[in-house]
Amino acid sequence: MLTLENDGQIISAYKFPSPNPAVELELVTYYASGLKVKGLLAKPVDGSGTEGFLYLRGGIKNVGKVRPARIAQFASEGFTVFAPFYRGNQGGEGDEDFGGDDRVDAFAGFELLQSLPWVTRIHVFGFSRGGLMALLTAIKFPETASVVTWGGVTDMFLTYAERKDLRRMMKRVIGGSPKKVPGRYKFRTPLYEMENLKAPVLLIHGRNDHNVSVEHSYRIEKRLKELGKPVESWYFDDYTHYFPPVMNRKIVDDLTNWMKSRQQQ
Repeated sequence: MLTLENDGQIISAYKFPSPNPAVELELVTYYASGLKVKGLLAKPVDGSGTEGFLYLRGGIKNVGKVRPARIAQFASEGFTVFAPFYRGNQGGEGDEDFGGDDRVDAFAGFELLQSLPWVTRIHVFGFSRGGLMALLTAIKFPETASVVTWGGVTDMFLTYAERKDLRRMMKRVIGGSPKKVPGRYKFRTPLYEMENLKAPVLLIHGRNDHNVSVEHSYRIEKRLKELGKPVESWYFDDYTHYFPPVMNRKIVDDLTNWMKSRQQQ
């Protein structure tokens, strides 16, 4: 896993059409492990985005792509948001490897937000497989203000066991099954590194989630509580991996308020 001094350095930024007139969007090319990676940067036009928000997407390749409307939605809550597309996507160099070396794209995204003079502190958010990226990023940067995972993956062994439909992709991208290369699955599993996490954590999960079972959140919550670390969980009995739009908007409000109310470390 290669981290370099110029990680997070912006190479270019171009104005991108915004779905919200109150939010400016830019398509950014930045360095991560020497690769030119793409991402979307959003900030409120009124200058209110003094807190940084690293948005870590789920999926792989074209599944779970960063959506401008979603990024603008979080920015409109008063954050400067950066959402890496991850390497190899939408014109970026390199290849995604599902939480392996591509975690550096998230780390470099954190450093990119740190380099913006108006950003005072940075929160990290991960959806689905972005959950493990978020937790790994918060471990890497102890100054992380807070971490929120929504339907987040925390245990790659569990993902392999649960998602028979993803096994072929996982074996190809990770280099084998958990039986064959257990070390590579452990490397991608933040559950084993929770003692190194400093930031407060919020877990959001639908109990009917069949993409990433709620067991992922249960496991990380149990481990954090054993370690005496600050963790909150919001579980929803009726929801799957995707929440209905009205509820989704409410939770965006609630989770961004939760972030802002975390004490300065």
